[in-house]
Formats: sequence, structure tokens, C-alpha cells
Amino acid sequence: MEIADWLRGLGLSQYEAAFRENSIDLEILRKLTSEDIKELGVVSVGHRRRLLAAIEELSSTDLATSAVAGSAAAGIAEATSAERRHLTVMIVDLVGSTALAARLDPEDMRDVLAAYHTCCAGLIASNGGFVAKHMGDGVLAYFGYPQAHEQDAEYAVRAALAIVAAAPKLNTAAAAPLHVRVGVATGNVVVGDLLGSGGAQERDVVGDTPNLAARLQGIAEPDGVVIDEGTRVLLGNLFELQDLGTRDLKGIARPGRVWAALRASPVASHFEALHGTDLTPLVGREEECELLLRRWARAKDGEGQVVLLSGEAGIGKSRLAASLIERLADEPLTRPRYFCSPQHTDDALFPIISEMERTAKFARDDTLQAKLDKLDALLKYTSTPAEDAALFAEMLSLKPDGRYPAIDLAPPLRRQRTLQALVAQWRR
Repeated sequence: MEIADWLRGLGLSQYEAAFRENSIDLEILRKLTSEDIKELGVVSVGHRRRLLAAIEELSSTDLATSAVAGSAAAGIAEATSAERRHLTVMIVDLVGSTALAARLDPEDMRDVLAAYHTCCAGLIASNGGFVAKHMGDGVLAYFGYPQAHEQDAEYAVRAALAIVAAAPKLNTAAAAPLHVRVGVATGNVVVGDLLGSGGAQERDVVGDTPNLAARLQGIAEPDGVVIDEGTRVLLGNLFELQDLGTRDLKGIARPGRVWAALRASPVASHFEALHGTDLTPLVGREEECELLLRRWARAKDGEGQVVLLSGEAGIGKSRLAASLIERLADEPLTRPRYFCSPQHTDDALFPIISEMERTAKFARDDTLQAKLDKLDALLKYTSTPAEDAALFAEMLSLKPDGRYPAIDLAPPLRRQRTLQALVAQWRR
């Protein structure tokens, strides 16, 4: 949120110059008194009252979001020259904002936009993106600048789907669910010089990618996310996509094939999602493969083995593991697989929960009853005690229906018992 946008939302944009000349930023804004506002040249009592009331309404979330944007902007400022980047651009637009503004009081509309912008900024930042600009009811975000990640296209689509899911749940003065359209495009751009000054300063991005993202947003359905070919290639099978065919987009030289991103796919392994089964031959890893096979032979003889395979991203760790599985294709084995995720760093036991859901074959549209039945079938295979099954159902956020005994334990003891139950399940 910029001070200028905030003032315009209050209908007090005439004071923008005064705030800028007196170096009023968001942190200082929270501390302004009635006397300070009078010194800024706000003579009208009504205007002063409106400003003071709006300052009181600024939440800590607004400040946290602004701090994230400020930190990213500081990172951008470190670059002094134009550079070529492979960038994923996301544009979010609020559906029906014109009709909403005509129906609501300006102050209520400001609150609606503030909640919407805060929601977008938080989800974009948590997925590794940077909010470059708020354009009225639109949001422009970059993934891959100022900080680049290996999975920027994936992060952008995850953020887009999260925004589409979160916007209708916002409790605002609109008294009705908010809906958004999102366009995501990936391509080469030149990130150039800083344009503007003060709070309006932004990094100039030159290339077709921002224009393409805007056109894709324009053809998206409400609560829809549309992506281009460049983004789709980078996603592999990480998401369930709907082919929308080839479209002529205004201002874009050639017709392009576009897709609607529906949801994250149930596939757990990034390696498999991005490479599928069409793997290139493994070259130069004979020594490592032989070492793994020797460890496997010892494990079969009853001498338990643990192997840690570590290294920088992209050097072929997953490919080496896949090669081992290929060589053991005719061996009788069970392969539990647990995957961490940067999107779930705060979710306790996320890898274990995900593996159990996959093994039980939970489907997205399953009812609570169906999931409990599938969990029962899985746990009966290992003769899991009813008390442990009750802990697993709770771990999977499945509400009890009376088939398991009630759990009445203090949180620390419940955690200890759950971990013990997981170890026992491994042994079985």
C-alpha cells in the first residue's frame, strides 16, 4: 500500500503533495496526531476526523505487508543497470469493481480494496513473489525478480490459485463474495531503469510478458487462472490444466495456446511431475550406483542401512534415486516416500500426512465417510490398534464418527503418543 493510494481511497488526494514533502511514510502515518495533521495543511475538521479514523483502522497486517514490499523494493534498488531476466508475471483483477464502487460508499470501497490488496500481497509474498504495483483494482506481481527461484513459474501459479480461493472468503463491506481473474505469463524481459520518484518509483520491465499476462487475465473467467505456453512448459504435471486452445490476443503478434490452471495435481514428487517417465540415460554415476546396490544387498541380508544423498540443486540426486528404483524393478520391496515443501514449512508432519493420504488413495472429492473407510482399509492391512487409528484420523483432520475411541489427552502427551504410534506403524 502506498500513501498516495491510501489518500485517494479516502477521497483526499489533494493532500498527497503535503504528505510527500513532509516524508510521511506508513510507519510515521500510524503515529500522526491531530496537531500533526493540522500542520500538514489539513484545515477542514471533517477531513482531519476522516484521516484520524482511517489511521486507527490501519492494521498490523497492512504494516507487515508494506514491510515485505519495502524489503523487496530495497532489493531492487541495489541493481543499478538494466539486465535480461526470465520472469514470470502475474496480474490479478477484481471482477465487477466498477459496479461495486457505484454501489458502496467511498470509505467502504476503500476498505474492500485494502482487504483485497492485503490478501493478494500476503499470498504473493508467501509464495516467493514481489508485488510490483497496485493498479486500482489490479495487482501486478513478479516471480523471478528481484530474487530468482528455480520454481518461479510454479510459485506464481500456486499464488494465483491461493488468491482465487481466498478472495471469496474475505469479510468485507461488499457484503458479497469477491471474485478475481488472474493471468500468468513467463518469458524474457529486460529489467531497466527506475521510473518515477518517491512512493511511485518502480523498475521498468520491457518485453511482451507483462502485456501477455494482462491479455490472459482479460480472457479468464471469474475465479479463473489462465496461463501461457511458456508457463505451462515449466509446470510439467504439477497442476491439473484445461486446454483452452489457441487464442488471438489483442496486441500480441501471434496466436498463442493457453490453459486454465484448475488445481494442484496429487503427484508428490517434483522430479516425476517435471520429467515424467521419459528419462535420459544416466551417465557417469557407475560408482554411486554400485554403492547403493551394495547397501541394498546388505539390507536384504538383515543389516539395516541408511543412505543420505545430498548436494546442490540440479546435480542429479533424484535421477540417481530413480535409477536405483529401475534396477530393483523385479525385487519385492515397499517404497514409502516423504516429500517436504517450501509452501508447508509451518505444517507439522506434512510429509507424513501427505504420504498417508496418498497410500490410502484419498481423492479430492471424497466425503468424510469415504476417507475414514479408506483409512480403515489401510490400517487393517497392518493390524493397527484402534487407539493408534484414532490418533492418525486426528492427524489427518478427519472428524470422528464413533468408530474410534475418543482421545482425551493434553497436547504434549497427544503429540508424544502420535509419534509413538507412527514408529509402531513403521515397525508393523
